[in-house]
Amino acid sequence: MLLYLCRHADASPGEPDELRELTPVGIEQARALGARLAALPQPPRLVVTSPLLRARQTGAELARATGAAIRVEKALAPGATADALSEALAADDGPVAAVCHQPDCSEMAWALTGRDPGFPVAGMVELDLVR
Repeated sequence: MLLYLCRHADASPGEPDELRELTPVGIEQARALGARLAALPQPPRLVVTSPLLRARQTGAELARATGAAIRVEKALAPGATADALSEALAADDGPVAAVCHQPDCSEMAWALTGRDPGFPVAGMVELDLVR
């Protein structure tokens, strides 16, 4: 399955963590990432996001740009693991974009590939997962 593992775009500081929203720069970052995904030979057909606001806002921009369906996945909340991601996507064919958080993005990439590509805000890595 083709997976685009994405970190949410730039968010405002503050508490509670669940309600931190994208900054104006973050909105532009999310739109740029959406355009990048839309231009790929195989753009995502589904965007799954963490339930936190900043991830949902990022995911909404990705879905808008690509025409993908969108779904919130509790499994992508902070503390997400590669196993939880795999389980959440078990019924999906892909390509899928998953929007989550740091350090989870790096840890999932490491668990799935043995390398950490680094994840700046609105960063993305393309993974071709064998099931």
